[in-house]
Amino acid sequence: VDILKHLNCTFRELRRLFLVEDLVDSIKFGLLLWVLTYVGSWFNGMTLIILAVVAIFTLPKVYETYKVQIDNYVDLARTQKDNVWKQVQEKVPFLKKKEKKQ
Repeated sequence: VDILKHLNCTFRELRRLFLVEDLVDSIKFGLLLWVLTYVGSWFNGMTLIILAVVAIFTLPKVYETYKVQIDNYVDLARTQKDNVWKQVQEKVPFLKKKEKKQ
């Protein structure tokens, strides 16, 4: 019963804030939500930092374990990229590198 009383009170207050029954309180609530978006994005940045630290210590071991397979796929991707780049340069002439005059 007490939980329902608190939930009803909370929902009533949120309804009052969202329906702008009191302009000043609704503006304060809007500013609070705006500030929380920046705080939330900061925590998201912290999550990215944590993932980067984990990757720094994990990826060398993964590369050491699967070096042959990773190198094969990297070479395959590099040759594909070079072939596509050559095709693009043939079709778009202004992307070709100019030769240096000596």
